[in-house]
Amino acid sequence: MSEQIHKKNEHKEHDEKHLDKMTVKELRDMAAEFPHEKAIHDMKKEELIAFIKEAKGIKDEAPVKKKKHIGKIKMTKQEIKTRIRELKALKLQALESKDSKRSGWLTHKISQMKKKSRHLAIA
Repeated sequence: MSEQIHKKNEHKEHDEKHLDKMTVKELRDMAAEFPHEKAIHDMKKEELIAFIKEAKGIKDEAPVKKKKHIGKIKMTKQEIKTRIRELKALKLQALESKDSKRSGWLTHKISQMKKKSRHLAIA
């Protein structure tokens, strides 16, 4: 008896993980097997998965949240030029202390900042 319960739990976990990997078309076909009030073809993948889990009685421990894309922080041309001056001062200090690795990295960063500045000037 306990083996049957254990197998059912494994099967539910497998279904839960398996649903995320299915295509929308497959999910719609599976959702069509259950009685529904809302049109299945209008649902998005996340809605279909939630509908199927609810119909099968699978409970989510923690809902999966999508991470929002955080855009890059845009700097003004003046802020970029100020940053370039700061990096040049740091580069001089690195050269005086004979830290070639850090000075090379700073040269690269200065170059990137100059490219950003030129790009802003065009726009």
